[in-house]
Amino acid sequence: MARDVLSVPAAAAPSAIAGDGAGRDADARRPRRGRRLRWLLLAALVALGAVVLSMLVGGRPSTLAEVWHAVVTPTGSVMDVTIRELRWPRTVTGVVVGACLGVAGVLVQGHTRNPIADPGLLGINQGAALAIVSATAMAGALAPLTQALLAFAGALVAVVAVFLVSTSARGGATPITLVLAGAAISSLCTGLVSGIVLMDDQALDALRFWQVGSVAVRNGSLEVIAPFLLVGMVLAVANVGALNALSLGEDTARSLGVPVPVARTVGILAITLLAGSAVTHAGPIAFAGLLVPHLARALVGADYRWLVPVGAVAGVAVLLLADTAGRVIARPGELSVGVVLAVVGAPFFVHLARRRRLATT
Repeated sequence: MARDVLSVPAAAAPSAIAGDGAGRDADARRPRRGRRLRWLLLAALVALGAVVLSMLVGGRPSTLAEVWHAVVTPTGSVMDVTIRELRWPRTVTGVVVGACLGVAGVLVQGHTRNPIADPGLLGINQGAALAIVSATAMAGALAPLTQALLAFAGALVAVVAVFLVSTSARGGATPITLVLAGAAISSLCTGLVSGIVLMDDQALDALRFWQVGSVAVRNGSLEVIAPFLLVGMVLAVANVGALNALSLGEDTARSLGVPVPVARTVGILAITLLAGSAVTHAGPIAFAGLLVPHLARALVGADYRWLVPVGAVAGVAVLLLADTAGRVIARPGELSVGVVLAVVGAPFFVHLARRRRLATT
């Protein structure tokens, strides 16, 4: 046995061992990549099915033939108008908002290293609400598009404030300073909103209707926010490599050559644009940004190269299925998608908190 070991040339042994290790790693990565690709394709099929289901279900159910006729060869019948003017815009809104919230949720949980974080943690919803009630109190009732654009501006200002506060701390923007700054700015905005609505009934009405959060809202904002949405998606994809390094710790990320402040800035800008676009277009929809990252992580693991696309697709599926369920449960009326997601999401996070507590005892 000793002669066999010594007979391996000293110069060749390390390379041979390294070659064997590299080969084993490559062999291990292939089935993992194939499994993740299968999950991504399955999530895409579920999302496509949710799109079709959203087009089929309404006050009066329709058939696949009727949907095809309305989309491809409309003749102006009642069902054609219903599908093209009501269900199609609603489905498009669900696709856009679901993808935005899914990706934003993945990014915010990655940058804060907080499994119960959502985009609202950075003050996005509260900043949007403050902008709406302030403008309503000063100028009266607002047009839908004006209200939507004010929500976007308020969300942007709130996140900029959070980022400036967190970067002013010793050590710059870290997961802890981001969470603390987000909580402080959110509390400030919430207090100001409460003060304004107590003194102005019209602002209270505007806030009440906006806070419902629904993909049925048509405020004409999609065309305006589309460039911001696309930039947010591009920044999210560009942030993937840095997030994988940051998940190992900031010191490790720096040793790998990742400029941590730049990576944080790009990530927060992507979250702001995506979540701000979602809030602008459909109002605050809770739990989507919380649920989707956990679902994506369960499917493809912690690699952000897969988490971001799966988060986008899963966000579409979750939001459209919840919206469709709301139309079925309360027929002939409907439940808001935010209510349905809250009913599903609250027990899920009770289970998550219990599982994490038991895992640490």
